[in-house]
Amino acid sequence: MIDWVALSIFVFFFLLVTVIGFVAARWRRGNLKVLEEWGLAGRKFGTVITWFLMGGDLYTAYTFVAVPGLVYAVGAQGFFAVPYTVLIYPLAFLVLPRFWSICKANGYVTPSDFVEGQTGSKTLALLVALTGIVATMPYIALQMFGIAVSVAQMGINPEIALIVAFVILAAYTYTSGLRAPALIAMVKDGMIFIVLFATIIAIPIALGGFGPIFKAAADKAAATNTFHLILAPSQFAPYATLVLGSALALFLYPHSLTGTLASASPEVVKRNASILPAYSLLLGLLALLGYMALAAKVTPPKAYGANGIVPALIAAQFPSWFAGFSFAAISIGAMVPASIMSIAAANLFTRNIYRPYLRPNYSGSEETTVARVASLAVKLGALLFIFLIPTQFVITLQLLGGIIIIQTLPSVFVGLFTRWFHKWALVAGWIAGMATGIALFIEAHNNSTYTFVIGGHPIGVYSALSSVVINLVVTVLLTPVFNSVPARPRGTEKAAA
Repeated sequence: MIDWVALSIFVFFFLLVTVIGFVAARWRRGNLKVLEEWGLAGRKFGTVITWFLMGGDLYTAYTFVAVPGLVYAVGAQGFFAVPYTVLIYPLAFLVLPRFWSICKANGYVTPSDFVEGQTGSKTLALLVALTGIVATMPYIALQMFGIAVSVAQMGINPEIALIVAFVILAAYTYTSGLRAPALIAMVKDGMIFIVLFATIIAIPIALGGFGPIFKAAADKAAATNTFHLILAPSQFAPYATLVLGSALALFLYPHSLTGTLASASPEVVKRNASILPAYSLLLGLLALLGYMALAAKVTPPKAYGANGIVPALIAAQFPSWFAGFSFAAISIGAMVPASIMSIAAANLFTRNIYRPYLRPNYSGSEETTVARVASLAVKLGALLFIFLIPTQFVITLQLLGGIIIIQTLPSVFVGLFTRWFHKWALVAGWIAGMATGIALFIEAHNNSTYTFVIGGHPIGVYSALSSVVINLVVTVLLTPVFNSVPARPRGTEKAAA
């Protein structure tokens, strides 16, 4: 049955952000027929806007739907997302300012532009572009799933809601480019903060405090061997590798790098690497909603299982008007990163596939038009992941993206500090790592963690980490081999400022 009160509040805020998305075309005016303006907003964002943009970029339906759902289902292991988001910011502080400086000095719009300048290899740049596009699709799919599970809680057909959301998202992204999610992100974060503080204050009070909440989790741990309040010894390796692999992968995503390149200076990037950890605290609090749902004895919807537990908890604990506001916050929190992701993937297609291989001499306005159309295609492709890769936990979509995107680590982030790797060794490493990662994922029955048996002991390892190790080993071993044949051309990029 449709909850008309919740739906009315939901529609109001959805319409509000739609208007903001179109108004964004006039915000910080620039020539939106130029890709650097449409896809990077002219590289003009200061500390505050970049903070909201990158926060909206990295804290998404993943945090409000996927992580609490995993905690609800399996317990302690679901908290791996908290230490991994702590680890990423020292890494970001180390690599992103240098990446920004080199890209700014050379007019690079994408990581593939950087790779081609560093190695002189169009082939490697193409592989990095394809990797970024493919890795982004399951991440966008996760955002679409977050919208579907929220509207379903109000009694709305999720397929129809996804079509409407897709049309709205496509329209304002096509019109306003990166300015739209940047402006909407400020509204989105305000809404998310309200929902967050309401849930972590009101729900524990209603349940009698955190004591009963953790007791409910302990009772479930005692009743089943698939749920753990504290990590079991067999979970140590999967937990640690999920943390490290996810941390290495996150800022390799095209949308993360797009948010970085939209910043006005490397100092803005450094400041944001320093203050974004505030979001990690929020993520830890959000994860606890999984335990709160146990204490509240909320039953997740059958169609979505544990993935739908947060909307179900909100609907059970709050009046309809606030539930509608919360579902709007979750859905808008999914649309903002989906916008950035589709723009980033479109930039890759236009700059590193369409221009060099299909139409080298196109105009700047044609470049932007192609990027706009490509952003629509990426969103459509993302929906295929929902239907083609069935998964018990929607967080697997993000972890699959990590397995794919981490294969660009040697050519992108390691390439910031050394040119020793030979371009064909990097290509061979990419092939070996990608083949290994996908094979392990399939062999594990669409699970991101593969269990190796070493000395008779099963050890689970996140396939992103094991596959990138293969990638690096192959690259290191083959570089001297390729270097011994002909002299390779050097890269062409200017040094960082």
